[in-house]
Amino acid sequence: MERHFDEELSGLKSRLLKMSALVEEVISRSVKALVERKAELVEEVIKNDEVINMLEIEIDELCLKLLALYQPAAVDLRFVCSAMKINNELERIGDQAVNIAERAREVIKEPLLKPLIDIPRMGLLAQKMVKDAIDALVNKDDVLAGEVCRRDDEVDSLNNQIFRELLTYMIEDPKTITRAVELILVGRHLERIADHATNISEDVIYFLKGKNIKHHLEDQ
Repeated sequence: MERHFDEELSGLKSRLLKMSALVEEVISRSVKALVERKAELVEEVIKNDEVINMLEIEIDELCLKLLALYQPAAVDLRFVCSAMKINNELERIGDQAVNIAERAREVIKEPLLKPLIDIPRMGLLAQKMVKDAIDALVNKDDVLAGEVCRRDDEVDSLNNQIFRELLTYMIEDPKTITRAVELILVGRHLERIADHATNISEDVIYFLKGKNIKHHLEDQ
């Protein structure tokens, strides 16, 4: 029985890694579609969303199977419960990538408003946060998970910077409003991806330490 549980647990980790890799790829492609103005990448991101959705269902069903058949306790129970929450966060990250791709579809129909510098930086930061959050889970690295949480402030700062710059464009020339709003929304979607990566890292810390740090509960 224990050997079968360990095999199933290993399969769960493999599926989470596969989903994380897919999610990282759609983040990259959605931002690339915007920066390089490639409509075909938009369609690739949207097409992969269905794959991510189906994998989310598969992982959820596997988690429920592990809970029902093996009734894990202590750290194994925390891992399965954390995996279910992380699975949901990854799926929502995929949705945010689709939102970025849809914004890109609209942006590339119009002339370029400004060189895109901070948005690609945000994209790389958010993508790395997702990767490191999952690496922290697989490698049982609570220090890395904590680092991911702290990086969220950097993404927030870039998002605020993008908003202020684009607001200036809109004030100076109302004709830029539509294009500027689309880019503001891209920044917001990337900021949400970073938030989801932070949530994953918080779940990793709960799994490893049995400590809930959401909403700064550890300070209360």
